[in-house]
Amino acid sequence: MTEDAVLLTADADGVRTITLNRPHRKNAITWEMWAQLRDALRVAAHDRTVRALVITGAGGAFCSGADVSSIADGHPAHKMRLLTEVALELHELPKPTIAKVTGVAVGAGWNLALGCDLVVATPQARFCQIFAARGLSLDLGGSWLLPKLVGLQQAKRLALLAEMIDAEQAREMNLVTYLVSGGEIDAFVDDLAARLAAGPPIALAQTKALLNEGADRSLRDALAGEARAQGVNFAGTDAPEAFSAFADKRDAQFTGGWLPAERETTHA
Repeated sequence: MTEDAVLLTADADGVRTITLNRPHRKNAITWEMWAQLRDALRVAAHDRTVRALVITGAGGAFCSGADVSSIADGHPAHKMRLLTEVALELHELPKPTIAKVTGVAVGAGWNLALGCDLVVATPQARFCQIFAARGLSLDLGGSWLLPKLVGLQQAKRLALLAEMIDAEQAREMNLVTYLVSGGEIDAFVDDLAARLAAGPPIALAQTKALLNEGADRSLRDALAGEARAQGVNFAGTDAPEAFSAFADKRDAQFTGGWLPAERETTHA
């Protein structure tokens, strides 16, 4: 994509990086960008060459939220449907996701980061659920994500007061997974994404789904889901490869293959 593009995509060794590219507006997301982001997430979900996804921002900021000054035709309900689609595509993406946060992550921009599986931030990062200060309520899944991550009382504090918190506070509240210096964050995220991309893709997709669903399930439901997922894993090539690699004292090479398909090829 050109340097003028508002959404940049780059691939390297199974890792796709999506960069919000409006640094002059601290990567505030226009309605056009929301649509592009939704489409980019859908493409990544179905692209078997993508094993992990990183979302970041250009120019020293992650995202200052939705660009409320951007002009878009249509009823607000249609616009919110677009944000809903982005949140669901990210949450249900069958690949591990990382938010790489430098600078500010505000409003929907912060919830975009929280919607990722892991959040890596620099000490200079700043976070705010700014909605109340703008006369708005939470969106992009914030009302669901925050209570699960920090508990109801702290979620209310962040949402009702619209306080800006620093990266260390966010880490202490379990809103940042890793806190890494600005000079090291690129290499750290590259290594983290490579480790995820080297994992068993089918098993990781199922584990992510089980964890996402588990918080809203009974133990009986969770166990049933785990049994279904494990049956799929045992019918694939990655579990036998892991066992063989362990026995051979080597690193496993995961492909997400399917044993029945290999048997059909062998006997064809």
